[in-house]
Amino acid sequence: MEELKPKRIIALMSGTSCDSIDAGLCDVYPDLSCKLISGINYNYPEHIKSKIFQIFSGNAGIKDICQMNFAIGQCFSNAANLLISEFGKPDFIVSHGQTVYHYPFDDSIDNISLKSTLQIGDSAVIAENTGCDVISNFREADVAAGGEGAPLVCFADEKWFKKAAVQNIGGISNVTVVSDETFGFDTGPGNVIIDYCMNKFFGMPYDKDGEIGFSGKICESWLDCLMQDEYYFKNPPKTTGREYFSKIYIENALKFAPDDPKDIIATVTALTAKTIAFAYERFVPEDINEVIIGGGGAYNPYLMKLLKLYLPKYIELKRHEDYGISSNFKEVMAFALLGYCTYYNIPNNLPSCTGAKRRVVMGKITKYS
Repeated sequence: MEELKPKRIIALMSGTSCDSIDAGLCDVYPDLSCKLISGINYNYPEHIKSKIFQIFSGNAGIKDICQMNFAIGQCFSNAANLLISEFGKPDFIVSHGQTVYHYPFDDSIDNISLKSTLQIGDSAVIAENTGCDVISNFREADVAAGGEGAPLVCFADEKWFKKAAVQNIGGISNVTVVSDETFGFDTGPGNVIIDYCMNKFFGMPYDKDGEIGFSGKICESWLDCLMQDEYYFKNPPKTTGREYFSKIYIENALKFAPDDPKDIIATVTALTAKTIAFAYERFVPEDINEVIIGGGGAYNPYLMKLLKLYLPKYIELKRHEDYGISSNFKEVMAFALLGYCTYYNIPNNLPSCTGAKRRVVMGKITKYS
């Protein structure tokens, strides 16, 4: 195998919240540690973001998806070029892309598996617009090997943390349990339902500082109803996404909601916290006494208060910042590491987290020439 050397990498990430493209300039080292040099949040242009949500809702045609594949590639390029203009070209770029559909189920037709995942933001567009080689399309190799293509950040968590539960709260919440054998899964909705309800009732993209949640009251009967969803009882490995916790799903749930919108926000925030705690109760070993919180949810004080309330008292809550890692750019750093491993042909999935039948090298390389 080629001798490992440090690499300077720009990593690009846009999650299920679709709030921005996170771009990070990182140095990755042969011991698989990672240092963030600089990070930015690049906002999608308004009409592009609207189109993405149109795809999420299932109201887009093939033409829309085709066009957005290239348009999002240009947006990712623009984010990368902001860093390139300040720091120069990296050794290569890593792009997670924008997930527009994730179908981790074992369905088939004519004995052909339908398990699949789709991230758009074409790597050739990024390469052409930046002048850099690009590594992208990570999830597909794991799905092809029988996995769910997620969660992938577990690989980085295992390298960077010792015995702990590493909880990311993005649009969807996922946990990595770093133990004797690392495993991970999606616990359920993170910010996706909260953000939808904030937009619907308050015309705001999210609950800044948890202000609306703090001002409402939790409707315990509705919360108990929401907690009965079959996903929470399913054994890991398991993943979920906007395809499940969709607009239709949320609107159906809202038919039984309390009248006061503030109470709705308080209750769906409680749902995120309680489903995390419920997952720990069912699936996480009792000797795990440290939980490291990351993602956008880490910045919601009301959500953090509820999480502390619902989790056992012996569990200590920490943030990625306690370990010198930005909660905002942790996933960017993780994908920089995944891309580094792709470059050096190092298997970078964890079957104990994704359910794949073997270790594989995830990621496809697009050369700029």
